[in-house]
Amino acid sequence: MAPDEGDGPVRLRTEGRAAYLTLDRPRAINALTHEMVLLAAAALDRWEHDPDVGVVVLSGAGERGLCAGGDIRAIHDDARAGGRASVAFWRDEYRLNARIARYPKPYVALMDGIVMGGGVGVSAHGAVRVVTERSRIAMPETLIGFVPDVGGTHLLAAAPGELGTHLALTGDAVGAGDALLLGLADHFMPSERLPEFAAALASGDVGAAVRRYSAPAPGAPLAGARAWIDHCYAAPTVEEIVDRLRTCGEPEAKETAGALLERSPTALKVTLEAVRRARALGALEPVLEQEFRVSCTALSSPDLVEGVRARVVDKDRAPRWSPATLTEVSRADVERHFAPLDGPGVWD
Repeated sequence: MAPDEGDGPVRLRTEGRAAYLTLDRPRAINALTHEMVLLAAAALDRWEHDPDVGVVVLSGAGERGLCAGGDIRAIHDDARAGGRASVAFWRDEYRLNARIARYPKPYVALMDGIVMGGGVGVSAHGAVRVVTERSRIAMPETLIGFVPDVGGTHLLAAAPGELGTHLALTGDAVGAGDALLLGLADHFMPSERLPEFAAALASGDVGAAVRRYSAPAPGAPLAGARAWIDHCYAAPTVEEIVDRLRTCGEPEAKETAGALLERSPTALKVTLEAVRRARALGALEPVLEQEFRVSCTALSSPDLVEGVRARVVDKDRAPRWSPATLTEVSRADVERHFAPLDGPGVWD
């Protein structure tokens, strides 16, 4: 067994046929920094060409979760200062997401605990995605005036019916059963079995390890809500979605309508457009390019700074969105998020 490499925010080691990549910022629920993205990418490059490595295993340090997302405070500070550090971060992060999706060796993600935003990007594009009874998975960007990225619109666009649209707009977290239903995960495993499962992967036989340690999946609550979700979110605009939610007769739908009206109006409209365009684009890479344009435009939006302030910095949970209502967000406001950028894209 090779010892852990370095004492930084990403720990690397190999044992047998397995290479282990552990995100190691437990006090921040392993929130991703640019350094962590670059370290992970370099490790994947090295292990791809190492004949002794047969499988890569991703996990998060600590008890709270795999990864809570990107370093939102850093993005907030960069946006307030009018900087470009976030653009460089996103370019490398989205490249890593695509690399994970196309990785030629089995990439096993242990999606235990909190897995949100950027945490979904480094896990849900993998070949083998394991959830537990503690998993809480979400793309919560609309709560902070942002739009799902890291290939999240690609994943949610491919979910059954309009379930992905529902989660993209609300930002709600789901458990293991719903993650499997949505196609965000492949296998359920009790969390107590994860250490033995991870150790068993050193044999290189991923299939045998999965068969040995996985268990029947818990129920998927969203399955019982498909009728009203599919009906309401098939509406052509966010305004009409909210109207259908209010009037369809389901108490949960009415509550959801109220929750949506607390989100950033601009983020809601751009998110709906992004998910529907992602469905048409199909492949991950062009969706990531689209998300990059959206993210770069959102960086200069007052809602991103205000949303992070309200939920993360001041924690008053009383954001003052601009524009403040859905009707004030014009078609031009939405379209500008998808316009070509002046600078280089993800793949340039």
